[in-house]
Amino acid sequence: MSRTPALPRPAKKLKPPALTGKAPLKAASKARKRASAAGRKLALAPERIRAILDLLAAAYPNPECALLHKDAWQLLVATILSAQCTDARVNMVTPVLFKRFPTPADLAAAPIDEIKEIIRTTGFYNNKAKSIQGAARKILADFHGNVPRKMEELLTVPGAARKTANVVLGVAYKLAVGVVVDTHVLRLSRRLELTTETTPEKVEQDLMKIIPQDHWIAFSHELIHHGRQVCIARKPRCVDCTLEKVCNSADKTWSTH
Repeated sequence: MSRTPALPRPAKKLKPPALTGKAPLKAASKARKRASAAGRKLALAPERIRAILDLLAAAYPNPECALLHKDAWQLLVATILSAQCTDARVNMVTPVLFKRFPTPADLAAAPIDEIKEIIRTTGFYNNKAKSIQGAARKILADFHGNVPRKMEELLTVPGAARKTANVVLGVAYKLAVGVVVDTHVLRLSRRLELTTETTPEKVEQDLMKIIPQDHWIAFSHELIHHGRQVCIARKPRCVDCTLEKVCNSADKTWSTH
């Protein structure tokens, strides 16, 4: 069994000089910038990233997507429906939807009001009904009824923004094209100081630079599970957190001890 790599000690905080006059103010500003740069360098140290990955892998072996599906098409629809809705709720709706409209062709020709009624409990059902029916028609017209395997093609499908595309490509096709960034991944990435960005697109770009590509798919699932079970938004259960020793959130420190 592999051991978690030894981690460097946190950088010492630099104390700015007394703030009297312009020169001391400039010196204090430079000191803060040096301290911030040192902290960022330490937070993104390869050995710390490796420790985070090892701890997550040990806590969540073989993580899987929580959305029930049989193929890429069902996963695409389920992911579109999951926007601002729980996976549990989506998993209650999709079996009914796919029993009534099993294929993209069936959904493309379905009465829109019937689709809306089936998916009503997922929220925003008017827009979601238009998106999944539009996706069915696009896939039939341009991709011979098959969900495309290329990011640039998948992004042309109604309802398939980058997060949705990453879910489908990673889970259904095992293609590590990007990193899924949902609310959990965004929140935990910031808490772990893996990024300072606030938008999913920019957070994904930061993660792609520091997380090895062969971990992109699993890393997202692991953070999502961890965000739901332990590192929850309002009251994170730090005492039960497997990442506690490598987390600086809420003024914590981490070290090799």
